[in-house]
Amino acid sequence: MVESAASVPDRPALDGLDNKWSAQWERSGVYHFQAPGDRAAVFSIDTPPPTVSGSLHVGHVFSYTHTDIVARFQRMLGMRVFYPMGWDDNGLPTERRVQNYFNVRCDPSRPYDPDFDPSAAAGSKRAVEVSRRNFIELCQQLTAEDEQAFEQLWRRLGLSVDWRLTYTTIGPHAQRISQLAFLRLIQRGEAYHSEAPTLWDVGFRTAVAQAELEDREHAGAWHRIAFHQPDGGRVMVETTRPELLPACVALIAHPDDERYKSLFGSAVTVPVFGLSVPVLPHPAAEPDRGAGIAMCCTFGDLTDVQWWRELGLATRTIVGRDGRLLADPPSGLDNPAGRRAYAELAGATVATARERVVAMLRDAGDLDGEPRPTVRPVKFYEKGDKPLEIVSSRQWFIRSLAHQEALLRRGAQLRWFPPYMQARYDDWVRGLNSDWLISRQRFFGVPLPLWYQLDEAGEPRYDQPILADESTLPVDPSADPPPGYPADQRGQPGGFIGDPDVMDTWATSSLTPQIVCGWESDPERYAQTFPMDLRPQAHDIIRTWLFATVLRAELDPGTLPWHNTVLSGWILDPDRKKMSKSKGNVLTPMGLLDEFGADAVRYWAANGRPGTDTAFDKGQMKVGRRLATKLLNISKFVLGLPAPAGDAAITEALDRSMLANLDEVIRQASAALHRFDHTAALEQTERFFWFFCDDYVELVKARAYGEQAGPATESARMALRTALSVLLRLFAPFLPYATEEAWSWWHDDSVHTSRWPEPTAAAADGAVVTLASSVIRAIRKAKSDAKQSMRAPVELVRVVAPEDQLAAVDSIDRDLRAAGNVTDLVLEPGSELLVEVSLPA
Repeated sequence: MVESAASVPDRPALDGLDNKWSAQWERSGVYHFQAPGDRAAVFSIDTPPPTVSGSLHVGHVFSYTHTDIVARFQRMLGMRVFYPMGWDDNGLPTERRVQNYFNVRCDPSRPYDPDFDPSAAAGSKRAVEVSRRNFIELCQQLTAEDEQAFEQLWRRLGLSVDWRLTYTTIGPHAQRISQLAFLRLIQRGEAYHSEAPTLWDVGFRTAVAQAELEDREHAGAWHRIAFHQPDGGRVMVETTRPELLPACVALIAHPDDERYKSLFGSAVTVPVFGLSVPVLPHPAAEPDRGAGIAMCCTFGDLTDVQWWRELGLATRTIVGRDGRLLADPPSGLDNPAGRRAYAELAGATVATARERVVAMLRDAGDLDGEPRPTVRPVKFYEKGDKPLEIVSSRQWFIRSLAHQEALLRRGAQLRWFPPYMQARYDDWVRGLNSDWLISRQRFFGVPLPLWYQLDEAGEPRYDQPILADESTLPVDPSADPPPGYPADQRGQPGGFIGDPDVMDTWATSSLTPQIVCGWESDPERYAQTFPMDLRPQAHDIIRTWLFATVLRAELDPGTLPWHNTVLSGWILDPDRKKMSKSKGNVLTPMGLLDEFGADAVRYWAANGRPGTDTAFDKGQMKVGRRLATKLLNISKFVLGLPAPAGDAAITEALDRSMLANLDEVIRQASAALHRFDHTAALEQTERFFWFFCDDYVELVKARAYGEQAGPATESARMALRTALSVLLRLFAPFLPYATEEAWSWWHDDSVHTSRWPEPTAAAADGAVVTLASSVIRAIRKAKSDAKQSMRAPVELVRVVAPEDQLAAVDSIDRDLRAAGNVTDLVLEPGSELLVEVSLPA
């Protein structure tokens, strides 16, 4: 650290410090990463790229502050901190925002309009359809505006990011890395495509992966329906989805269910539609659910998929990708009456089809009683608002089931903070029931770098995908031709078509370590930053981002992507509900920064422990602002005293005792930050700080002011400056603006590049200053109870204590008398500490 003559403003204030210092930090490049040539000297952080789809909220401020505290601490330890920022700007949230913002919808069949004016769509009552290229341009325009606003907010919050390293998940570099990694997986057999039943969101019209599902309570009804036996008997089945009767392929019961054993191997007829379906046993059937026998339809839920696959059943698809019943009846529905019944359903929504089928059943006498209302958990896409359907589609997958044991081992090698979060990862890995589906039927994403040959009839040869040449990446198959084909062969027999899908946003985000560290682009940086040291993230995306990143690193290069992961909790509103945009209860942080200042908002965030949900609390921000203000004021007081002489030494018992206690704070705060417990570090530092201001400073003030500077005065001034230097550095990761301001009054360098404090190892009795605090507080209380000024004289202070404590009090006699304006200080031996204060009559 480089000290200079103190230059303290007359009236220190917090207002304006964020703009002043964020600009200075950018000019000086204080947070720029400089590769040291030694991996051991680097601390690299896989910073979460926030989704660019609107505005940041206080939940972002909360968790990103935690990461910044780690970065600042490691930098002060002398590490070269690799701290990039990214923007997650591709995917469904961005598309939805662009659709709503510009009042447009993407129609890939429409031609590109180079003169399209989005303002023309604003006044339209219906969404204006635009080409895919026009839509992507609108996405790029809006995300660029959002990213600029996000960066401004992050800078004001004081994130010590190296903004030169900023990337976007839709940018050319991220696209190249995503496509390259995907092609390598195909070549090694770890990525494949398949026509299979797929969970489908009919609102977004895209497939979704297992990790993106959530169960929501959904109102429905049980319908008791009669299936017909050849001998005229009836088998009663209960279902919540009677509209799927035309898709029924079997009735399923448990092998041990005595009620249905005699039916296994026989066939029954589906009411209304006349389909003949087998009755089969399967252990996944639930005897206690409904009538104990269930219809298997293709497809109503994931159990249907399991039965269909394991029993080799027929496929009768009736629900299309738009959530409506297909125009043509399913295979096997050949009888005229059944086809007429289906014709009444064709093109209807699932809900409308249900109503019509129930009416048909009622008319046919095959509905036993009336539907019974129920509420049951139904699977939704986490960002969708309609129940998922299961449709058959061709999709791309990355193998994960085959690597479950390896992924569990990686989870055990990773250091988790807090440790109990590992169980969530382990449970997710053990519960995998399918490989990771990564293709999406959307537009603004990283294109799959593939084409398919067309045979002489113009039909795609899906078994022979054409892979992009690595040297040409990134590519867009919808615009670029494949290797060896001219552009005019697109869509022609014997030519090609491009794969129309894009990758799931997690397929790119799972590669953030590779993207930022320079995999396949910057070998020197990659060697010095990967595997990374830290992945900070929210606990609710363990199953998506964390799991997917571990999987990708396991597949290539066969290691963990980082050594530590710190999980943050959620922000709760005053009703203790999670804040989220979908719930409409979020708060944007800019107003809070205007009202309280960045340091105060960071203080509130730092009081949220890792992995723990934290309530939004303006009251704590007020406390943080008071703390930052006090830090400026106490710095002004200490630096306003004459500087200690060059040969000054800390000789007085009280001063040495204070610094001994401060050494213990350094040890505890350092240990807490090493284990990523920022809250404990702040609590330790703050507790000592208020003791320092309220007790120690008052105790030594008179001695520090000494007009005739002697050893005792020099000791006080030296101790005050020593403690201030340590406190400013201890607070620097939490309150970067106030600490930098105060530090600048007497140093030429930045507090954020100064060395983290270390204990002085000076031998001293830490109890001395504690005893002094007890005595001075008793004096204050007596004056307060008597409603007298704190400067009022005290006639007598009688201290009763064990002999060792009396000796300590005697060593600070002069400071106690001066601080309390005490005439007589009497010390008497006793078994425990007792302080009696006598004021003048």
